[in-house]
Amino acid sequence: MANEVERTLRFGVVGVGNAGGGVLATMRKEANVEAVAVADLRPHARAAFEREFGGKAYASMEELCAAPNVDAIWVATPNPLHMKHAVMAANAGKHIVVEKPLAVDLKEAEAMIEAADRNGVKLLSGHTRAFDPPVQAISRVVKSGEVGAIKAMNVLAFTNWMLRPRMPEEVDVNQGGGVGFRQAPHQIDTLRFLGGGLVRSVRGSLGTWMAGRMGAPGYYTAYLEFEDGTPATIAYNGYGYFMASELLPWEKEGAATSIERRTEVRKAIRDGTWNEQQAKDDGRFGGAASTPPSILVDGNPARYLSDLGALIVTCERGVLRQSPNGIYVYNDDGVREESLTAVDGGGSSDPTLAEAYAGIIRGQPIFHDGHWGMATLEVQLALMESARERHEVVLSHQVAVPPNHR
Repeated sequence: MANEVERTLRFGVVGVGNAGGGVLATMRKEANVEAVAVADLRPHARAAFEREFGGKAYASMEELCAAPNVDAIWVATPNPLHMKHAVMAANAGKHIVVEKPLAVDLKEAEAMIEAADRNGVKLLSGHTRAFDPPVQAISRVVKSGEVGAIKAMNVLAFTNWMLRPRMPEEVDVNQGGGVGFRQAPHQIDTLRFLGGGLVRSVRGSLGTWMAGRMGAPGYYTAYLEFEDGTPATIAYNGYGYFMASELLPWEKEGAATSIERRTEVRKAIRDGTWNEQQAKDDGRFGGAASTPPSILVDGNPARYLSDLGALIVTCERGVLRQSPNGIYVYNDDGVREESLTAVDGGGSSDPTLAEAYAGIIRGQPIFHDGHWGMATLEVQLALMESARERHEVVLSHQVAVPPNHR
């Protein structure tokens, strides 16, 4: 029985582009997770997988769903395909992990949940920064009672998202493109997790200021009010003029995000000289310049991740924020740094994969399930509705953080 409980979770990944390629790199580090198959339209990506992982690569989702040695499918295809591919996987009896956002509207999310329930498989809404060790550490300190209850939260995220190679579906709002769909889940999921899950209402605004991006919003700001009255604000700017990491003195700017590179790309987008399709394909798994990201940078689980941004949590008797090695805890005694170790970060393991393994193999409750993912999606959609209609949007599909969740 012990061997059965601890058996390997065998994953198939559909869509091994940037996100899917990163997932494959992470799975390689997991002792109890194995990437055994992929489905991708690109022949060179399929060849790279079979060469590097020794698994089977398919040209279609249908073939991947029929693979007998696949327990679960990680859906990393474009947003408009999330519902279709999740339902296909569920109908084939495969468990499912879906990249953010869960879907592009609530009806699709409901269909995914219904398919998983009907087929008796687990559905996990994955890969937002709420899983990350510094966020989990903030939650632990709050729950310890040291600084009292959370009274307000603020996120400031300035990135170069609009200057990275983008395919049409990534910048077409009608296909789930723009930062409201593709980046807001990181901040919203984190705030919902820390705030207890139940957002009462949203007021938001979008900014669309860049030519050459099909009218995709590259900026958003949001005011979230939780059911208990706790306020939370988010400011996200993906235009790359300024990076939030500049506010963190321990952060080092890499070549890909240097101001010189950002200036060069912005000019090339404007004058139409950037071969974006080639740049995108080069950076994907199996591409000429692909370097799949590791889950840890230099073994440090406290790494800063621009997808979330700078997070400041105000409590009754203190303030919490990210630090070079973990989080800073400002309290009535002054300030201390709570350092994280590889144990806090799960070593080389990805928290999403850890939760998937615990839920699928060990039968433990899944926290980031379809209902949680739909609740985060509801906040995203409310943000965009509020920006269009210029009014507050009251929510109705929110779910609470389980009381026993660490």
